[in-house]
Amino acid sequence: MITTPFGFSSTAAEVAAGIDLSGRRALVTGASSGLGAETARVLASRGAEVTLAVRDTAAGERVAKDIGSAGDEALRVARLDLADPASVAAFTAAWHGPLDILVNNAGVMACPEQYTPQGWELQFATNHLGHFALATGLHGALAAAQAARIVVVSSTGHQRSPVVLDDLHFGFRAYEPWAAYAQSKTANVLFAVEATRRWAADGITANALMPGAVVTNLQRHIGGSSGRGAADQMKTVEQGAATSVLLAVSPLLDGVGGRYFNDCNEAEVVDRRTGTLHGVARYAVDPDNARRLWDVSEALLADAAGAS
Repeated sequence: MITTPFGFSSTAAEVAAGIDLSGRRALVTGASSGLGAETARVLASRGAEVTLAVRDTAAGERVAKDIGSAGDEALRVARLDLADPASVAAFTAAWHGPLDILVNNAGVMACPEQYTPQGWELQFATNHLGHFALATGLHGALAAAQAARIVVVSSTGHQRSPVVLDDLHFGFRAYEPWAAYAQSKTANVLFAVEATRRWAADGITANALMPGAVVTNLQRHIGGSSGRGAADQMKTVEQGAATSVLLAVSPLLDGVGGRYFNDCNEAEVVDRRTGTLHGVARYAVDPDNARRLWDVSEALLADAAGAS
């Protein structure tokens, strides 16, 4: 178990204090607001060259301007729609040079039933498949960095459901927004497990995390509330981004991958839903599940590419 001096109340700036990221390149998805914007801000403040990958480039440009002076060459904004395989392919094809830090932060939560043109359920398509395509498409850039880290923003909501490989897109199950969200968040953790197994020899590690209960644009489909209720469980955006930044930059995580963290520390593996914001379900870190999901994800993307 990885433990650190940081915890629930730590901020992203605090966990990154004193760490020099000069010469390092980072990519943060969903960086036009909330946790992604704060993650990008802190990485840039430590000297990293940061690309904000966003659907709304105007919003991304506003964040970039807030982070640094207009025209700052260390901040870039690029369009990326994770639910559109063609957008992801164009993004990865346009990337040049090594990539030290990939933060898979963007996501949708508990949205009404929607499907992509490929027939993929929207939350699974955005939260997992889009990020899977992004990371695999950038594998060469990550390997070129020699000690790259992938940070995957998951959620304690993963405890509501494993990945149902026989019915990923609710063809037979009645659609339920939280079940779909849970499945996609479990997939995020499994991706970190299998990416580390496959890519550790390339110097690439991946870890997943629960940021905590933070009110951001993610809650737009549930009335702007996290649904957690208790005020003492709520975090500020600065606190919510702390675990992402820790996994991205802390020397305590050198060579560590395939784990799940909350409150800046590795979470305990649990066999029953905890009813709290803590713990990672055993099925979400199971290596066999991770391998199966990887193979299915590759096949889905290959089918989509063949049909386009």
